[in-house]
Amino acid sequence: MIHKLLDLYPKLSFLPEGELDFSNFTAVAIPVSPGEKPQIHKSRFLTALTNFTKLDLNIELANWPEFTAKAGELIEIPLSAGTITRIYLIGTGEQSSDDIRKAATALGRKVKTSSSKVLSALTEDKNLVTTQAVAFALSNYQFSLKSEQKNNKPELTIYGDFENEVERADVLATAVWQTRNLIHTPSNIKNPEWLAKQASAMVSATKNSGLSITVKSGRALKDFGGLTAVGNSSPNPGPRLIEIAYAPKGSSHWPHVVLIGKGITFDTGGVSLKRPYDTMIGMKSDMAGAAAVLCATVALARTKPKVRVTTLLMAAENALSGTSQRPSDVIKHYGGTTVEVINTDAEGRLVLADGLAYADLELDPDYVVDVATLTGAATLGLGRQYAAMYTRQPTLAKKLSEVGNKVGDKVWHMPLIDDYTKALASDVADFNHTADKYDFSAGSVTAALFLEKFVGNRSWVHLDIAGTGRSEVDAGENIKGGTGFGVRLLIEWLDTF
Repeated sequence: MIHKLLDLYPKLSFLPEGELDFSNFTAVAIPVSPGEKPQIHKSRFLTALTNFTKLDLNIELANWPEFTAKAGELIEIPLSAGTITRIYLIGTGEQSSDDIRKAATALGRKVKTSSSKVLSALTEDKNLVTTQAVAFALSNYQFSLKSEQKNNKPELTIYGDFENEVERADVLATAVWQTRNLIHTPSNIKNPEWLAKQASAMVSATKNSGLSITVKSGRALKDFGGLTAVGNSSPNPGPRLIEIAYAPKGSSHWPHVVLIGKGITFDTGGVSLKRPYDTMIGMKSDMAGAAAVLCATVALARTKPKVRVTTLLMAAENALSGTSQRPSDVIKHYGGTTVEVINTDAEGRLVLADGLAYADLELDPDYVVDVATLTGAATLGLGRQYAAMYTRQPTLAKKLSEVGNKVGDKVWHMPLIDDYTKALASDVADFNHTADKYDFSAGSVTAALFLEKFVGNRSWVHLDIAGTGRSEVDAGENIKGGTGFGVRLLIEWLDTF
């Protein structure tokens, strides 16, 4: 199913500047600059297009007095003769990365599910060319298990000598596309065993000796108290710890990054059942963190950064059954720390705690980054535009913020407030896991403080993507559902080493 859906991925290519043959395209996209009277800048490209279509685009633009050329605003000009049937005039605003992203998604959505062959000249900035191509591809994302499906997909060709930039866009967009497919797969198909098989297939498909995978299950997980307490509640195949290593020959002296993803393939809330029931409908996306770190790691086979990466997918289903954990249970995490369970619907931090402790005690990382759809509180605080980022490393936080702003996976540095740590105290264990003892009204912060107890002295970043990992509307780059947030951020950040 995954590979079938990937067939709908739009083709991305470029047309070298020396070639101005328009006969292979059905549509052309032209940037328009704002001002009192929006204007199309003169260029060799536009001169050739005018000669080919016998159309003066500035005159056409004058027929749309309400057009302001703000980013993403679009005019469609139909043509009745020749191979080109449409010209799109698209506002590009101030030509920032966000503006080009809006312009490209407007174009992508205009031709979505069509077989259009679009030639685009929206920007000449090399950095923004990649942004444009990724946004176009992601705005065309589709997921459907209908018995009859349309298989139309558009193609985007970018005008200019941008081979490297288009290749980079293909890496990023493919990784996000794969992530979304994993997230959108229904949970009657998707369980921890299925996720492990998908990961194995993806690693194998790279044919890269630097990538390897191991999967722990059953008795091999006896020391992972959080993962088993959550995952043994499921009638489906039990929990899995999926470990993927990117370690090319000669990489032993490179920096070592551990990525950890929350992989709850469905979340009922357990005994602390989610209420009302419709809050469960989107819970197939509760493994978005695991999907993101998996697909970002697989992409390293193409980007080949100078960094070693170990990726841990903490996969479990939080079901309701006779073997579910109970509020008041005490579990022992990897490494021996004991935790009193207060609410079984706060399961994500339990599986992540095992992964963090395992990374600290066994993997000797230079950096640890966990990604999780962890708390509704993160969404309340930041909405769906920014992920909540927690770290005590300001330089690292600044770097991730800069990278996120560039690629569209935006993060906001949140405080780890030490005064709130007392809420983690327990009468019967080392900690309780929900910090409910005091009314601090900072659920995302206290969840991060809990996770910090398991990272040792490592350089650690926690990304709470509960808001950004799922879109509630079908707009821009995202359909309603899983967004694939974090993939671009991680790929780009790992390339900075």
